Amino acid sequence: MLIVTAKLSRRKLALWGAAAAGLLCCALLLSSAPGQPALGPETNVVSLKGIKTNEDRIRFLSAYGWQVVDEPTAVEELLVPDEFDESYQDYLSLQAEQGFDLTRLAGKRLKRYTYQIFNYPTGQQDVQVNLLIYKNTVVGGEVLSSKLDGLLHGLAMPTQ
Repeated sequence: MLIVTAKLSRRKLALWGAAAAGLLCCALLLSSAPGQPALGPETNVVSLKGIKTNEDRIRFLSAYGWQVVDEPTAVEELLVPDEFDESYQDYLSLQAEQGFDLTRLAGKRLKRYTYQIFNYPTGQQDVQVNLLIYKNTVVGGEVLSSKLDGLLHGLAMPTQ
């Protein structure tokens, strides 16, 4: 049996404890990475920043596995409301599940780029994807069907 002893003052012990706690907190913060939606176990996290051009948007969507038209079918400037009433709760929840927080953009103007999707897993043809961009950063998005009772989910490709 091996016994190791060390003589530490309370001050050194407290400093080492604080340093260990600080490293643990940093590791937890970096691993959770809020605002960076994870794609899935087999892929990496997509960078939300630096989305300046159409090519950047298409590359961003292709990282999720989506094949889209070469140009957006619609580009709209939206004003995020200063206050969100109950009608926004489901939409805010959908965005929050992906790591997006639209409430911090209250009163700001952003752009919504809409693309037609060609490779939806069920073969459905009327599926679109919206990307919400604020200052060259993706701040939200969803996949939806243009049908009245159609689908609506986050950016990740469904596993069927």
